[in-house]
Amino acid sequence: MPLSKRIIPCLDVDNGRVVKGIRFRGVKDAGDPVELARKYSDQGADELVFLDITASKQDREIMKSIVKKVASVIDIPFTVGGGIRTLSDARQILLNGADKVSINTASVKNPNLVTDLMKIFGRQCVVVAIDVKRNFRVDEKNTVTSGHDKDFYFEVMIYGGSKGTAIDAIQWAKKVEELGAGEILLTSIDADGTKNGYDIELTNAICNNVRIPVIASGGCGSSEHMFEVFNKTDVDAVLAASIFHYDNLKLDKVKRYLAEKGIQTRL
Repeated sequence: MPLSKRIIPCLDVDNGRVVKGIRFRGVKDAGDPVELARKYSDQGADELVFLDITASKQDREIMKSIVKKVASVIDIPFTVGGGIRTLSDARQILLNGADKVSINTASVKNPNLVTDLMKIFGRQCVVVAIDVKRNFRVDEKNTVTSGHDKDFYFEVMIYGGSKGTAIDAIQWAKKVEELGAGEILLTSIDADGTKNGYDIELTNAICNNVRIPVIASGGCGSSEHMFEVFNKTDVDAVLAASIFHYDNLKLDKVKRYLAEKGIQTRL
């Protein structure tokens, strides 16, 4: 019996408000996180992801009070990320109602944190978020190289997508699985907010190289896009934001559509 696919709304939070941008830029207000969380839980979301998108960049802790309020109005698994740098940060987030913690920048800066989190809280609690952007391969003279199957590679980005790392995302995904990640939250910065569909090539590249669950994120604009990524890749879940925030789509309708297309979800 195949596992049900999950539909996960995402709350990108900046200064206490849910926001949404395009390719991580030009964010605009999308509402109150507590109200939106309650709505998605009531509509049948399988899980909820809360990302404090400026915490790492601003070198500050996540807003625990908002996390606590959101946790109090939902009864579904709740993943929280943004600004989590230490075991203590993670413990505080879990104590305030999260079921899982998501780390991105901190995992790149201190890979051992993934293992430490797994040993203390369990693999099922540890989500590593990987924000990815296509970038050209360059040599030491900073000129684009050739001779590869592709002139670009999937680069891991940190600090809310604002800083490159020169790390290959496929190799990094393998590494975080070895370190103890229980799940990967994979976001295509190139597709983010465009509503042109998920990045199928990137999603396949990651799914084909790891055994842990992968959540696809970035680019969803319709139920058809969710069907496409489930149909063409081995992804376990899809994340979506703006299509839910602005009432373009309701979760129950999405699930009915996917069921009609033969994709098993938790109805």
